[in-house]
Amino acid sequence: MIKVTIIKRKSRAADKKGIKSLLYLSFSPALFNPITMKTIRFEAMGLDVYDRPKTPLQNKYNKDIYEKAEAIRCQRQLMVINDEYGFVDKSAKNADFLEFFRNISIRKGGKCDASYKHFKAFVKGKCTFANISVMVCEKFRDYLLDEAICRKGSKLSNNTAAMYYMAFRSVLKEAYRCRLLKENINDYLDKIPENRIPKPYLTLDEVKRLDRTPCHIPVMKHAAMFSIMTGLRISDILTLEWEHITTAPDGGPCIVKVIQKSRRLESIPISEEALTYCGERGTGLVFNGLSRQMIYSQMSRWIASAGITKHISFHIFRHTHATLLVALGNSIYTVSKMLTHQNVGTTQIYAEVVDPLKRDAANSLTLK
Repeated sequence: MIKVTIIKRKSRAADKKGIKSLLYLSFSPALFNPITMKTIRFEAMGLDVYDRPKTPLQNKYNKDIYEKAEAIRCQRQLMVINDEYGFVDKSAKNADFLEFFRNISIRKGGKCDASYKHFKAFVKGKCTFANISVMVCEKFRDYLLDEAICRKGSKLSNNTAAMYYMAFRSVLKEAYRCRLLKENINDYLDKIPENRIPKPYLTLDEVKRLDRTPCHIPVMKHAAMFSIMTGLRISDILTLEWEHITTAPDGGPCIVKVIQKSRRLESIPISEEALTYCGERGTGLVFNGLSRQMIYSQMSRWIASAGITKHISFHIFRHTHATLLVALGNSIYTVSKMLTHQNVGTTQIYAEVVDPLKRDAANSLTLK
């Protein structure tokens, strides 16, 4: 257990003549602060004592100060015990929840950062842990659905609001895990239901047509076809290096790298055919010269020249990979592993698009 003691430190700030010392609390081992995400060894008490008291008044002063210091020390020791045994200390309620949220949003970025900005606007820049309640969380849910404005000046879509609220709830879970909230408020909150929007994808015929269509930027075409063949996101393709492509224990090629979204090391088997889109093996980036800006501004021309009129973003190639694998009879569990999904339920939507059993059921009813 962490031990809290009182120590003296000489400081000119205590007295210009240097006859006083400041009192500090010392934590051994260091105390972790889940709000600042840092460890602390010393805490200033704001008290000073005479180093060598010369008068009865100075002796009485030191005695009174040490009694106050001991009371503070006991309080801090109790806080440490409460935290160690899973009890939330009352003083944590006054800590800044908004700052806690901000630190997590900096680390996670994306949806979490957007959720933080909306929550900051919702609470008008001030919110402690004591302010967090089921009612406040439900009002924030309503705010995202009815009042929050996106960068384009329009209201958030239902699915965007759902994602931001999910990110907010993950922060609540983290605060509870750090024992900054006395209960898991998520148990009392309802998520925002998402509207099930069919994910667009390319048919196998369209993929073959795209592969036959010349592109004035070869690296972009190769990266796109590689994504269709492997399901890799653009963030992972942009950071893919030759050292990430290796040989699996079964003798086939595979990718071993930290996936950008999950931050986990994954091993993803790929086919020899997929490997041909990488070109001749070298060093450094596999798709050297590829950029997001290039994709945003040039990819639509190549897709249109293939006679494809669907609105296609680079991420659609990942959807195409998953949908075609399911359509070819691969199990949802296997496809989930190929896509590095943590939850098989995330992959289930691809099965709903091309479920052969649904087609068989539809064709089974006939009057002929």
